[in-house]
Amino acid sequence: MAVPRKNISSNSVFINKIIKHYLKYDKDNPFIFISSLLAFIGIATGVMVLMLAMGMMHGTQKEWEKSLFVMNYPLTIVPTYQTANDELIQELSSEFPHLKFSPYYQTGVFSKSSTGIDGFMLYGVNFEKEILLNEVLKKSSETALNTESKFKVFAGKAFTEKVFTNKGEKITLNFANQQVVGFGSMPIQKRFIIDSIFESGLNNYDEKILYTTHEAFQKILKREKGVYDGIHIHSNDAVNDIKKINTFLKEIAYDKGVRIQGWWEQNASLFAAMEMEKMALFLVLLLIIIIASLNIISSLLMTVMSRRSEVALMKTLGATSSEIKSIFFRLGAIIGIGGIIAGTLLGFLGMWILTTFPIISLPKDVYGFTNLPIDLTTTDFLSIIIGALIIVLVSARYPAQKASSTDPLTVLRNE
Repeated sequence: MAVPRKNISSNSVFINKIIKHYLKYDKDNPFIFISSLLAFIGIATGVMVLMLAMGMMHGTQKEWEKSLFVMNYPLTIVPTYQTANDELIQELSSEFPHLKFSPYYQTGVFSKSSTGIDGFMLYGVNFEKEILLNEVLKKSSETALNTESKFKVFAGKAFTEKVFTNKGEKITLNFANQQVVGFGSMPIQKRFIIDSIFESGLNNYDEKILYTTHEAFQKILKREKGVYDGIHIHSNDAVNDIKKINTFLKEIAYDKGVRIQGWWEQNASLFAAMEMEKMALFLVLLLIIIIASLNIISSLLMTVMSRRSEVALMKTLGATSSEIKSIFFRLGAIIGIGGIIAGTLLGFLGMWILTTFPIISLPKDVYGFTNLPIDLTTTDFLSIIIGALIIVLVSARYPAQKASSTDPLTVLRNE
């Protein structure tokens, strides 16, 4: 007759001793140890790869956001049927003193060069206000010639290389607007002096965007002073500020006369695609951990089958089914959690190596950055650890249940 142990302490000592015994290399059954080792390595690899991949995805997304901030301001007001004018800017500035406003004109221009005719977007801005919103222009203004002429432009490095010009030189820009010449018409032409050259890291931006003064637009295109094509707004909390501004526009009956856009709305499809790609990558890489967990199941089942006589003997000596179940469940959990811990350490080590040493270099004209960006968020990290932990614990449950259901009479009779 089995004699049950009297306290929990002896129960834990018994379980821990058996687990240590089963974790050791068994010369008679080496494949069980190898299978457990492969499960450990597989889970560690899966966690490490998931951390690196999710860190790269989020880091790349953040870099793209920074790059898009160059081309897309946090908030932009665009007129529909009412005008964006100095009066509106004054009211917004009074209501939202923490925001920065920069009104602008815009039009398409083209230039002829030895390579052909190329089109560009010309913005008319107040440079003193614009550099408070645009870090690229702010940096380039530090090396500007500060030409007194109102017909000066800030041009991108890619633009100057394309049209074979340089700072201080003049370039002729052709406007889509027509001027009467004799009995016909031709595009308005105007020579501008290149006052400064900027470099944002985005080739398309540097090549296609030009900045000039408000006065140039008012003189060449007869734009009304104080009435603009739109207003750029800088905000540190654009998502909340856009709601407040919309509410204020309703109060002053401007809500239908102008439209306010956030940078995320202008690039909604891009970021939606990146989020979907990130989720798909997470699910695909999670399969690595699921496959590795199959090795936990197979190794534990092999352990159960090879140790059936030992399990039966333990039961006849007083071990309960719950203790047997605890032994094999903890055995699987140790292998899996050990793999998770090792994978986490390897993941952080890999991120440190990739961010510290220039092992992977990216073309700046394509991506806008040269170093591989890695930024693993707390949410992504916890998702990886919790997901891996659930897979490991679920994998250990079935073999443990199988071991606890061993019938000692049947096993010992067959032995």
